[in-house]
Amino acid sequence: MIFNRHDKLEGLHAFLSASNYHWINYSEEKVEETYSKWRAAQKGTKLHAFAADCIRLGQKLPRSKQTLNMYVNDAIGFKMTPEQILYYSPNCFGTADAIIFRNDFLRIHDLKTGETPAKMEQLMIYAALFCLEYGIKPSEIGMELRIYQNDEVLCHNATVEDIFPIMDRIVTFDKIINRMREQEG
Repeated sequence: MIFNRHDKLEGLHAFLSASNYHWINYSEEKVEETYSKWRAAQKGTKLHAFAADCIRLGQKLPRSKQTLNMYVNDAIGFKMTPEQILYYSPNCFGTADAIIFRNDFLRIHDLKTGETPAKMEQLMIYAALFCLEYGIKPSEIGMELRIYQNDEVLCHNATVEDIFPIMDRIVTFDKIINRMREQEG
């Protein structure tokens, strides 16, 4: 048999995919709810890309209390770098939405487009990754972490007591994973 070719679909996954088979047990309401969340996640990805482009281009948005506008305008005002990968090892890295380090002060901003309340732990992990990657002691710098969500800005002035334990866990857990990989062989 000669199978039909679907070259444009290679590497993509359908919402109703075989590999994500749980949907076969969904009710119609659950399909609607799950699909809405999936579409919201796709929209969030596009909004992040748009925001990063605005920041890179220095294109401010109209001044307002809208989440996206506040996030973009603040990042431009602080001359932040968007979508910066922070790397410790192949086991632990992440992408900060916007970051800058100047005059011994680390600033990390995170844009949240979903409804689920965000947690500051994600930004503290980014700060820990930054300190590990660049060899900076969290006790020697100031830090402000911001989450932009639901037309509000949550701020946290992170301290060494927040960041150092996370750095320690990253280093410890990385060693454990590497040891396990060596044993696998």
